[in-house]
Amino acid sequence: MNQADFDRIPEIALDWHRAGRGAALATVIETWGSAPRPVGSQLVVSASGEMMGSVSGGCVEGAVVEDARDSLVDGKPRILKFGVSDDDAFSVGLACGGTIRILIEPVGVAIPEALLAQLVTARSNRRPVVYCVDLESWERRISGPDPSTQDRFRMNRSGLEGSRFFGIHNTPLRLFVVGAVHIAQALLPMARACAYQPVLIDPREAFGSAARFPGETIIHKWPDAAMATIGLDARSAVITLTHDAKIDDPAIQAALASDVFYLGCLGSSRTHAKRVVRLRETGRSDAEIARIHAPVGLSIGARSPAEIAVSIMAEITQELRSL
Repeated sequence: MNQADFDRIPEIALDWHRAGRGAALATVIETWGSAPRPVGSQLVVSASGEMMGSVSGGCVEGAVVEDARDSLVDGKPRILKFGVSDDDAFSVGLACGGTIRILIEPVGVAIPEALLAQLVTARSNRRPVVYCVDLESWERRISGPDPSTQDRFRMNRSGLEGSRFFGIHNTPLRLFVVGAVHIAQALLPMARACAYQPVLIDPREAFGSAARFPGETIIHKWPDAAMATIGLDARSAVITLTHDAKIDDPAIQAALASDVFYLGCLGSSRTHAKRVVRLRETGRSDAEIARIHAPVGLSIGARSPAEIAVSIMAEITQELRSL
């Protein structure tokens, strides 16, 4: 199972339900100690015991699958708790420490098909929503960000408040890579493995060819035009790699005019100093320019294109997790 599948659990659950295979969603709703998977992690189980996703990295999946299949028989949701202090902790495999609570909901009974379809549609349209379920009344709803949940969206943090569980479904992460160079060939697969939707932008068709980047989304437009068409947001990161100011600078300007959470530019300190001069001449403030990570990537002594890609992906991850 690849990372893309881990990020499509609601979609898979809806597909399985509609195909008559049955689907029960298992969601981590609370953790203590060194729990292996964060709150909000999900697993879907079919009536025959097929599963996709993870709620514990393998520790308790077997027990969860059995309870999920039972829920598909009786149509009732349930909450499971596993921890090293429990008598059955080692029997289910949670020997790594910590405690987790898992909510199981059969689709079509506990979760109405229409409600799950609403969630899937919002996700496909890049519309952030929260799935809220009251664990006492079992009332459920889906809504967008509001003053009471905006911090949860900003931090991408699902969790409990009293008897209510809030499952945050943010828009998918995207990585815009400007410049179809060797580093990009290594960076795009890494980004996808880290759950980003990569987009390669290069007006030079000879560089950004399908032969050099098989299976990738490639846009042969100037970066500012490409980004205006797709749209930049707070779940987007931008990398410029061409060393050509005619291509890189429009991308940088577009990124600085948006709320992307990361902007990194390839080049030496001397190259970046020249870049800063150009940006100041266009009216960009020092505060805006300070958003740029340059030279791009963590300082790990990277030399090869693949190593540089690793340093870039590591720095993007560091920035994302510090939000």
